[in-house]
Amino acid sequence: MTAPRTLLDESGHDPRRWRVLALLALAEFLGMSLWLTASAVSPQLRALWGLSATEGAWLTTIVQLGFVVGTAAAAVLNLADLLPARAYFAIAAALGALLNAGVIVAPGYKSALIFRFLTGVALAGVYPPAMKMIATWFRARRGLAIGTIVGALTVGKATPYLVHALEGGAVRPVILGASFGALVAAALVALFYRDGPFPFPRRPFSWGLVHEVVSRREWRLATGGYLGHMWELYSFWAWIATFLAASATVRTAAGASAPSAKVVEMLAFGAIAIGGLGCIAGGWIADRIGYERLVTRAMATSAACALAIGFVFGHSFWIVVPLSWVWGIAVIADSAQFSALVAESVPAHAVGTALTLQTSLGFLLTMVTIQLIPPVVGLVGWRWAFAMLAIGPTLGIDAIQRLRAVRTSRKQHA
Repeated sequence: MTAPRTLLDESGHDPRRWRVLALLALAEFLGMSLWLTASAVSPQLRALWGLSATEGAWLTTIVQLGFVVGTAAAAVLNLADLLPARAYFAIAAALGALLNAGVIVAPGYKSALIFRFLTGVALAGVYPPAMKMIATWFRARRGLAIGTIVGALTVGKATPYLVHALEGGAVRPVILGASFGALVAAALVALFYRDGPFPFPRRPFSWGLVHEVVSRREWRLATGGYLGHMWELYSFWAWIATFLAASATVRTAAGASAPSAKVVEMLAFGAIAIGGLGCIAGGWIADRIGYERLVTRAMATSAACALAIGFVFGHSFWIVVPLSWVWGIAVIADSAQFSALVAESVPAHAVGTALTLQTSLGFLLTMVTIQLIPPVVGLVGWRWAFAMLAIGPTLGIDAIQRLRAVRTSRKQHA
């Protein structure tokens, strides 16, 4: 159901767009809280099932794999065209809630992995559709709007860490609380969302477009920047709580003051959740200085944080926490803008394919970096483990700079 064009004001905007943005932001916040529930309670699950650090990491990594499978299947089956956007989102969020709750009744580790994988599949109907849904309401200030949605889901992903801290490490409140939130998200969208006045033309996914997309140098460079961003993003989210806990342990062992485990978890929540402000600020800035400049500055800052945080490991939390929070802002501030760069790098008829390939490759890469952290910690310890994450944004900056040069050259010769 599309908003009537008669509601557009003199500037060509629908006055209800900010209300819809608030609705979708709240729904994303609640729905995406499912993503890191197992990460938040990983210490308890590892103790319960006798898991190694690498096995515990799979409780997060398997969600990434499920998301990749879910996005690919949705594209091939053309679900976004077969189902109305609000129905697609609502069904996916409700299924995700039920599957996430399945971890509570899982008899063991392998069963929990299945539930987490299927939760990732369901989240493919919560994350990408919301970007398209809000874009039907915004033409101007679209960067800010999409940045707000990404900011909301960032805070949502951090919420399990906060609940875990407040509930004293209990597993059930974290998992069931996230599932309840996802059910509320499903209800909000099902009851109150309608498409806006700027709908996208519906085009089925075609594997015939893949070669056309991949053959375009602009797409390869834009996606290269995105992969550099994704190299560090989910590893930071998955492991920052463990890093801060290890830093506190080192201080305690040395006889220095350190915050309690509960406070450390709340600080880890802050390091992820503060990225929501980064997303909104990133969208606002990108609308003014351009996508390439914003993502370059954000990746440079996050790479510097990845390198610097090892030097303050084990030091006062008055130093460690501000640095981790700055990293939390920078690591996600550019996320929404990569979709815009990729969309602009291909013809209009190939945008769906281009974004699907970009997303699938990015989340596949996160599986590698999340799993790399435990063995790297085993080799060099937590002090220097995060330094390897700087590789991604460094290479990403190079790709975006070359993209900018290509686009400038084409404009000059047009």
